[in-house]
Amino acid sequence: MFDLPPPPRLGVAHRRRLRALWRSAGWPSHDLLEAELLVAGLLTRETDPQGRDTLRLTEAGLRLMTQDAQGHRSARSAHEGLVARVALEMHRAGRIVWQGLSLRAPVAAEVPELPPPAVPSVLDGEAVPGPAQMQVPVRWVQAMPDVYSIRHTTREDWVEPVAHEIKVSRADLLSDLKKPAKGAAYAAVASQCWYVLAAGIGQAEEIPEAYGVMQAHPLAGQPGTFGALEVLRPAPRRPFVLPLVLWMALARADARRFEDEAQTALSEAPPARSPGEEGG
Repeated sequence: MFDLPPPPRLGVAHRRRLRALWRSAGWPSHDLLEAELLVAGLLTRETDPQGRDTLRLTEAGLRLMTQDAQGHRSARSAHEGLVARVALEMHRAGRIVWQGLSLRAPVAAEVPELPPPAVPSVLDGEAVPGPAQMQVPVRWVQAMPDVYSIRHTTREDWVEPVAHEIKVSRADLLSDLKKPAKGAAYAAVASQCWYVLAAGIGQAEEIPEAYGVMQAHPLAGQPGTFGALEVLRPAPRRPFVLPLVLWMALARADARRFEDEAQTALSEAPPARSPGEEGG
C-alpha cells in the first residue's frame, strides 16, 4: 500500500488561478496547477447538461481568495499611508513633492549594482555635468519613486532632488533589492536615494550603501498610519544638476498639494535638513 503524498503547497500562482477561474466561465486547463487546487479542495468539477466539465470554487476556495484580497488591500492601505507620511515630511522641509511619478531614466547598459556617486548620469549620449565626464552605452528604464521632491528654491544648484522608495512588507523589500537597474535609475534622477521601511521588515545593513535608510513607526491603534520617521543611515548626497528632460517631466506632472501650501515661500538659502534629506 502506497503512502499518500502530502497536500500541495499553495503559492501565488494557485491564488492567481483561483481569481481567474472566479472571473471566467470555469473551463478547465487540465494542468498540474489545476490538479493541485482540486486535491486541496479549493475547486470542484461540475458537468453541464451538454456533458462539458467546468470548475467552480468551493467555499474553502472562496475564503482563500477573499482573505488574499483583504491582505492585498491592507498592504496597499499601509503603503499609501506611509507614502503620505513621507510626502508630508518633505513638504514641511520646504520641498515641492510628487507622488507616483514615472520618469524616463538613462542607466548604463550593464548595471551590476547601484553606481557610486562619482558616476554621472547620461542623457541622449551626453554626460550630465558631474565629477567625471564620460560616454557610456546606455539604456532607458522607468524610474517610479514613491515620493520625489525638490527644494523650493530659486538657485538651480540648491534644487537637490530626492527619491524615496517606500516598503511595508518584507517580501516586497527582498524582491526590490534583486533589481539593480531600479537603483541605477533612481541614481540617474536624484542626488539622494532613500528606502523608507515600515518597522520590523528589514535592517539598514540589508540595504545597499548607496541608499539612506529610514524606519517608520506605526501609530498605536491606527492601522496604516505612521508617526515618527527614524533615520537609521543617512543617504550619500551627490552634486546633481537637474537636466531639462526631468524639468519637462516635472512640469507635466501635478505636484502634491497641501493645506498649508500658501505658507511655503521660496528659499534663498539652504533650509535646515529634515529626516530624509540628510547628507551625512
